[in-house]
Amino acid sequence: MKRAARSAESRVPLRLRLRRNRGRLLRRLIIALLLLVVSLCTAAVVAYRLTGIPDPHPETVTQSTVFVDDKGSYLGRRGPVDRQEVPLSQVPRYVQDAVIAAENRTFRTDDGVSPRALARAVLASLTGGERQGGSTITQQYVKNALLSPEQSLSRKAREALIAIKLDRTRSKDEILAGYLNTVYFGRGSAGIEAAARNYFGVDTRELTVSQGAALAGIVNIPSYYEKAGSDPEVTATLRARWEWVLDAMAASGSITAKQRAEAAFPAFRFYPPGATEGQRQYMIDVAAQEAADQLGITEDQLARGGYTVRTTFDLALQDATTEAVKDIKSGKGVTLHTAVVGIVPGDGAVRLLYGGSDYARQPFNDAVGGAVEAGTALDPFAKYRLRAPLTALPRTAAPTPLKLASAYAAVAADGMYAAPYTVTRITRDGRQVYSAHPDTRRVLDEEDAFMVNATMSKLYAGALPAVPTAERVPTDRRAPETVFTAGAGGGITRRTVWSTRLDPQLALTTALFADRPGKKKNTTAPAQLPNDPPPTQTAEQTTAQIWRLATTGTG
Repeated sequence: MKRAARSAESRVPLRLRLRRNRGRLLRRLIIALLLLVVSLCTAAVVAYRLTGIPDPHPETVTQSTVFVDDKGSYLGRRGPVDRQEVPLSQVPRYVQDAVIAAENRTFRTDDGVSPRALARAVLASLTGGERQGGSTITQQYVKNALLSPEQSLSRKAREALIAIKLDRTRSKDEILAGYLNTVYFGRGSAGIEAAARNYFGVDTRELTVSQGAALAGIVNIPSYYEKAGSDPEVTATLRARWEWVLDAMAASGSITAKQRAEAAFPAFRFYPPGATEGQRQYMIDVAAQEAADQLGITEDQLARGGYTVRTTFDLALQDATTEAVKDIKSGKGVTLHTAVVGIVPGDGAVRLLYGGSDYARQPFNDAVGGAVEAGTALDPFAKYRLRAPLTALPRTAAPTPLKLASAYAAVAADGMYAAPYTVTRITRDGRQVYSAHPDTRRVLDEEDAFMVNATMSKLYAGALPAVPTAERVPTDRRAPETVFTAGAGGGITRRTVWSTRLDPQLALTTALFADRPGKKKNTTAPAQLPNDPPPTQTAEQTTAQIWRLATTGTG
């Protein structure tokens, strides 16, 4: 009977059987779907709870230390990565809004992920399609700073989970600050501070609306847009994107209609940088050592510490000096060296420190470390008692240009010696961690300082022996500018020439000396200076030209 019933059942058409069992099948399908949804939700919850927010990669938190001149102009940096962290409070709101307009307009209201972008990425991974963009700022921060660059479906899922958790556990400002401090802008710039400096030569807080919109546009393809300003095609493409960013900012109310109308496409620093960068390393070497010493850390710790070191140097004067000395010619088989030092008398600030023409060929700094034959350059000090730290100076056969220039500066300051320094202030994360204070002491009595100055001066040199002590010319009647040239050797056998100009505002010394290959490998020996033109004339003219640049700003 059962067999007959089954046989009869089998003869019933499938369509009729499905219709009879429709309710039962529908219930089973709904249960299966519910179980799937519950399983997926459970898996997502478990995955979310088990997913931690990783620490940023070391390379994304490593910072460089930046050196600027006395006016804040960029000198250079030390460190493995060109990045300096800045708090969001130092990023103008319109710069923040420009990046949001360019990269993720729903950033301040979304949950950290873009479902559409995530779906496209999943589809692309499954079908082997092209890599998909369109991630939120939160996802980009997670991808760039917290995860490896691996491209896989599992990594994309982890990125989304971390982004959601990050959005729920940290404020939007914290996320935006992390993003702005790590995103790559091209030109080697990791983060907004390095980008502001490398594209426009300013700090982040000084960026204009137009500059901020340009940087926001660059984030999209930094390796392409980094040539903006030097490549016409790239500049034109970026300009169109810049317009698009500004339009979006105006539409959202981030900027006013007036700001949009007045916006002008910004000028960019030339890229790649010029050849003068290498010469500046002489200054950075000295300032880095001084800064590390003042902070009690190593130079490597300084380079990775994210400091801003404001120096005493006048970059415009330094570059002008580089131009002024570049045509001084060496003789056959002889290498001619030029060192120039400018110091503020009574203060010690080193305004000018020219230590060589090419740091790549000669990293040794002639101005700071070069032992230069003194000859008659020390004669003005011979009859007078010097106090520490210049006690041994008259007996020094080969002082460094910096040491001799600081002694001349003491003469210009009526006998008050000021220890030379190159760092005025060090800041980190917007806080000042060091400030310089001049270290001064008397090394010459005021009358003796006047006599040393008079000995150096062409105005008084011939009459000095006949002037009794009681009848010395008062200090306030001194010639406004003292010029003094001395050296070792004479005539066509000159080995060293020192040319100095000084007044109460500046002591400027130029030293010319030469060497030739020594008898042993990798050694040098002193050599005669080339005599065409005469080295004394060359030194005096060079010093006079730099003096005009330093005191009047004209060549």
